[in-house]
Amino acid sequence: MDRVRDAMVSDPRALPASSSAREAGELLTRPEVRAVFVVDHERLAGVVTRKTLVSRVVAEGRDPSTTLLSEIAEEPYYTIAPDVPLEDGFRFLEEHDAERVPVVEDGRLIGVLSRSVLQRRLAEDEEPPEAE
Repeated sequence: MDRVRDAMVSDPRALPASSSAREAGELLTRPEVRAVFVVDHERLAGVVTRKTLVSRVVAEGRDPSTTLLSEIAEEPYYTIAPDVPLEDGFRFLEEHDAERVPVVEDGRLIGVLSRSVLQRRLAEDEEPPEAE
């Protein structure tokens, strides 16, 4: 049986907690990047989104060059373990209406489970209907 580990993106967008808000902002200007994971010695420390930058940097008048991600990163809403069955991972994303969820093992960020990648993977695994 396939597991989350088999379908996760193993190189998620991540920056060290000591990086600046400006560095996260530069990544978040790319349309395909919706969130930047923040790590502290490979351990997931939080998540930064465009909304985070607006509310915790711009709205507060902070300097993005000197504001550290460790100061503004938000706790991730959810995480998932790599050994969860793939179908359960898909159900988890659907139930929580999440586009992606960090995959964490012993507190370390090892990947991200993406709904779009998972949908493609599950569609490929379906058996074609038999001809009559």
